[in-house]
Amino acid sequence: MRQKLIIQAVRGGAQIHVDQLVELTGASAVTIRRDLADLEAHGSLRRTRGGAARAVKFGEDVSYQVRASEDAQAKARLAEAAAALVSDYDSLIIDNGTTCHAVAHELAGRPVTALCLSLHVAAALAAVPGARVIVPGGPVEPDTLAMYGSQAVDAVRDISADVLLLGACSVSASRGLTSASYEDAQLKRASIRASSKRILVAAGAKLNQGSNFRFGDAADLSHLVTTPDADAGVLAAFEAAGVQLTLIEGV
Repeated sequence: MRQKLIIQAVRGGAQIHVDQLVELTGASAVTIRRDLADLEAHGSLRRTRGGAARAVKFGEDVSYQVRASEDAQAKARLAEAAAALVSDYDSLIIDNGTTCHAVAHELAGRPVTALCLSLHVAAALAAVPGARVIVPGGPVEPDTLAMYGSQAVDAVRDISADVLLLGACSVSASRGLTSASYEDAQLKRASIRASSKRILVAAGAKLNQGSNFRFGDAADLSHLVTTPDADAGVLAAFEAAGVQLTLIEGV
């Protein structure tokens, strides 16, 4: 009965936290986490940092809105730490993705020049006067509003950026930086080459994973901003590659 309540609670698609499930079921947090592990193993849901969300069926994409709402506190802290590595009047390339979207909100109002690789990111940064916001031409991906294609790659190649704020589908010290799509990997590779300081902003759960299309190595980064749940061995490998680590606190 308890597990049935948990499944019903996550069917709406938004993330639900462990403490909410404790209140809903009356079970302890330890029991809830054990239930989540069991239900994920059976494909009934997917665990997120601090809770769970609806399971994704094969071939189904999770909507941008749902992904943006997941781990909101951790993303806000990651964004704050990443924005602190940006100086006023820097020129930036800001990657697509929900974590980079959070960084754009944090940078809003700062005197920077930013080439934004997502309309979500551009809108967040331009919502407050202060930044000079540029978007490349070319096609826009539905839902994520990410830019892709040759025009976006050409726009990146034409800029010499002080800082790249990079999001990645997955990353590991052994397999490198990877993306789920060929087009996104091409754009990320060009962005690395066009920038001096390269900051990857990623939750610890995305470390030590891999996707299909490789666009760089750990050594291509100068900074990694991540959460303290990241695997210690993976962090050591990034540090050995010369990457400066920033582990956020309080999440």
